[in-house]
Amino acid sequence: MKTLLSKVVIAICAATSIYSCSLDEYNPSGSGEITLQTFEGWKGMATSCYSPLYDQLFSASDYLFVAETGTDIWLTSNNTTNTQQLFYYEGLTTNTNATDKLFTQAYAKINTCNAVIGRASNLADGDAADIATIVGEAKCLRAFYYLVLTTQYGEIPLSTEEATTADFNPKRASSQDIYNQITTDLKDAAEKLGVTPYESNYARCSKKTALGLLARAYAQGAGEGLTENNISYWQRAKEVAEDLIANKDTYGAYLYDNIDDVWAQKNNRNNKEALFVAAGPQAGSSDAFSYGSYGSNKLFTYTFCDPNKLNDIYKTANKQNYFYGRVNNCLMAPSKYLINCFDAKYDKRWENSFTTAFAQFSMVQPSWVKYNDKIVTITDALAEKYGNKPGKIYPYVDLAAINQTYGGNQYVASVWPKGEYSGDITKLTAVNNVYANPYPLDKDEDRFLIYLSKDDMSAQEKAERLYVTVNINDLFDQTDKYVTSSIDGKTNTYSLFPSLNKFNWSYDGSFYGSNLQCKTGDMFIMRMAEVYLIAAEAEQKLGNGENAAEYLNVLRKRACRNADDFDAHMKLTTATEDDIFDEYARELCGEFNRWALLKRHKAFETRLAKYNSRAAESFTSKNYLRPISYTFLNQIENADEFGTNGY
Repeated sequence: MKTLLSKVVIAICAATSIYSCSLDEYNPSGSGEITLQTFEGWKGMATSCYSPLYDQLFSASDYLFVAETGTDIWLTSNNTTNTQQLFYYEGLTTNTNATDKLFTQAYAKINTCNAVIGRASNLADGDAADIATIVGEAKCLRAFYYLVLTTQYGEIPLSTEEATTADFNPKRASSQDIYNQITTDLKDAAEKLGVTPYESNYARCSKKTALGLLARAYAQGAGEGLTENNISYWQRAKEVAEDLIANKDTYGAYLYDNIDDVWAQKNNRNNKEALFVAAGPQAGSSDAFSYGSYGSNKLFTYTFCDPNKLNDIYKTANKQNYFYGRVNNCLMAPSKYLINCFDAKYDKRWENSFTTAFAQFSMVQPSWVKYNDKIVTITDALAEKYGNKPGKIYPYVDLAAINQTYGGNQYVASVWPKGEYSGDITKLTAVNNVYANPYPLDKDEDRFLIYLSKDDMSAQEKAERLYVTVNINDLFDQTDKYVTSSIDGKTNTYSLFPSLNKFNWSYDGSFYGSNLQCKTGDMFIMRMAEVYLIAAEAEQKLGNGENAAEYLNVLRKRACRNADDFDAHMKLTTATEDDIFDEYARELCGEFNRWALLKRHKAFETRLAKYNSRAAESFTSKNYLRPISYTFLNQIENADEFGTNGY
């Protein structure tokens, strides 16, 4: 199998050696070519095609930063220079780590997909229907990886045949040829795949996966001006998206009626709205933790701020924070534009996307931390320093410590009801999402220590509350960058920011034991809400603003805090391109989508100038493509001819 693995390499070069996934772990018996002639051996190779999804792309910060930052919706906290190549296009080169790695990671399994597809007709056994389904999965995955690559890097090598030797003189394919292959693969996959995924495993591709990705591919290709049989890709995107919406029950697709349910902790695994997921290992029922990198999802550590920066109020260092986790990176902060997209008075996506109130926890259930030990007294001195009022603040949650054979302890949070001070665990309640703090935060709330207020409060209003109140607007300077030093001359409140909570989980099965900087929940690759956004986007591009508004209104209505407010405050009658940008921001912020959206609308220059001035200073037309991987270029013989995409 080691010899075979050396043959099953990516068609374009040997660069994929940085990503290793031994086929040995999928080898049920026998060895070499003989094993791959059997259905079980071939099926194992097909399963390995999924490995980059959770193992790399959707659990490490590299792809998150490539797919989301350098846009109008994310800045670095405190305007730091960390990862400035991606956030601000400062010094972006062929050997920038994230873009270098993404190139090889996305290519890593394309040749394996090619092998699965090509070898299917030579299997010695296996049910024909099962074989057809697995071929459909391989085509769906191949299309996905190519879509990631061409979105980021433009015209790239294209191969659909299994390569047994490396090609050290690769040639670029045209965008039209690449997208023709992507859409052909996805159409074939949609025909072969069932409504129910193979072996009822929700982590595998199904019909709705292929159709959703097809709509996405058409929208992205439309930005390149592509056509199919002389018909605009925007028209094709509209047709596929509208078909998936109109026939969602037939395809097994689903849109929750309430945005709260999308982000409910109980719905993270096998989420009904998901079209495609990167499935993480589940503590207690999966031995995937034994394979090392499966415990590597640290994305929440980049998108959360650290309340312990106010350590005279919040006295739990992040290394011991069993509630929020070890938020030790604290880098990716929402832009003022993104924050202002949400009218939190009416839109529940605000708290379902961002944690803005920070609390302490007890651990009465496992007898680790007594309730009274986590009561914080706001002294007169602290009140004078922070501008709040003296008094006592109580824990918001209590954490269990459920031991699991795989994954270790699970620190599941339950909420202490407001006004309940007994420390009696029978009084604890469950909520949809413990990281979606109550909104609005009541004036008399005594379970939160720090609150980042979307609405500006006066000094008098802050002094009427126990919790420390920081106006979010005060975290920005006059150019809408985050401030770099104290905003009041005496506290560290400037270091805080509204914290994206989409990657932070608290349920049995999501923790990685005592490693508090890892969570292992499932990651959305695509969900049904995006299909509504694509339908609206395509309609708007085709000149049908009223039709576009109808699709956006479906998402806006389910996010409306009170149904009676929808018509007056959230309903659209027509949609402009800016409305499309705003709705994508509200619905999909942080979901690996924003850079691709701005690229296909050729909108970087205008959007960055308005909402990310630091990035606008360095952005040039070459930045519509990412630099070709240095690792790749260093191993081919025609690097000068192939080119770097201008870097």
